[in-house]
Amino acid sequence: MGMRPSLPRLLFKVAPSGGVWTVQSGENPAEIYASKDEAKAAANKQARACQDAGTPCRVEITGELGFAAS
Repeated sequence: MGMRPSLPRLLFKVAPSGGVWTVQSGENPAEIYASKDEAKAAANKQARACQDAGTPCRVEITGELGFAAS
Protein backbone atom coordinates (compact mmCIF):
# COMPACT_ATOMS: atom_id res chain seq x y z
CA MET A 1 0.00 0.00 0.00
CA GLY A 2 1.41 3.37 -1.02
CA MET A 3 0.89 6.78 0.42
CA ARG A 4 -2.04 8.80 -0.80
CA PRO A 5 -1.20 11.98 -2.66
CA SER A 6 -1.90 14.99 -0.48
CA LEU A 7 -4.47 17.53 -1.58
CA PRO A 8 -3.31 21.04 -2.32
CA ARG A 9 -4.02 23.18 0.71
CA LEU A 10 -4.54 26.90 1.13
CA LEU A 11 -1.84 28.12 3.49
CA PHE A 12 -2.39 30.82 6.10
CA LYS A 13 1.01 32.15 7.26
CA VAL A 14 1.31 33.98 10.58
CA ALA A 15 4.62 35.81 10.97
CA PRO A 16 6.19 38.78 12.76
CA SER A 17 6.99 41.80 10.62
CA GLY A 18 8.47 45.02 11.96
CA GLY A 19 6.91 44.91 15.43
CA VAL A 20 3.48 43.69 14.28
CA TRP A 21 2.12 40.29 13.25
CA THR A 22 0.76 39.50 9.79
CA VAL A 23 -1.53 36.85 8.32
CA GLN A 24 -0.88 36.06 4.65
CA SER A 25 -2.99 33.71 2.56
CA GLY A 26 -2.27 32.95 -1.07
CA GLU A 27 -1.90 36.04 -3.20
CA ASN A 28 -4.04 38.18 -0.89
CA PRO A 29 -2.44 41.19 0.83
CA ALA A 30 -1.24 40.54 4.37
CA GLU A 31 -3.54 41.48 7.24
CA ILE A 32 -1.81 43.26 10.13
CA TYR A 33 -2.41 42.61 13.85
CA ALA A 34 -0.89 44.13 16.98
CA SER A 35 -0.22 40.82 18.76
CA LYS A 36 0.64 37.24 17.93
CA ASP A 37 -2.50 35.99 19.68
CA GLU A 38 -4.75 38.24 17.56
CA ALA A 39 -3.03 37.09 14.37
CA LYS A 40 -3.28 33.40 15.34
CA ALA A 41 -6.98 33.78 16.20
CA ALA A 42 -7.68 35.52 12.88
CA ALA A 43 -5.76 32.89 10.89
CA ASN A 44 -7.58 30.03 12.64
CA LYS A 45 -10.95 31.72 12.07
CA GLN A 46 -10.20 32.15 8.36
CA ALA A 47 -8.94 28.58 8.11
CA ARG A 48 -12.10 27.24 9.80
CA ALA A 49 -14.30 29.15 7.32
CA CYS A 50 -12.20 27.84 4.45
CA GLN A 51 -12.40 24.27 5.76
CA ASP A 52 -16.17 24.56 6.29
CA ALA A 53 -16.49 25.68 2.65
CA GLY A 54 -14.74 22.47 1.57
CA THR A 55 -11.25 23.79 0.79
CA PRO A 56 -8.38 22.03 2.57
CA CYS A 57 -6.12 24.47 4.40
CA ARG A 58 -3.56 24.79 7.15
CA VAL A 59 -2.11 27.47 9.44
CA GLU A 60 1.65 27.91 9.69
CA ILE A 61 3.11 30.08 12.47
CA THR A 62 6.70 31.32 12.21
CA GLY A 63 8.73 33.43 14.57
CA GLU A 64 7.83 31.52 17.73
CA LEU A 65 10.59 30.55 20.08
CA GLY A 66 10.98 26.90 20.92
CA PHE A 67 11.94 25.50 24.29
CA ALA A 68 14.01 22.65 25.55
CA ALA A 69 13.28 20.50 28.56
CA SER A 70 16.09 18.89 30.48
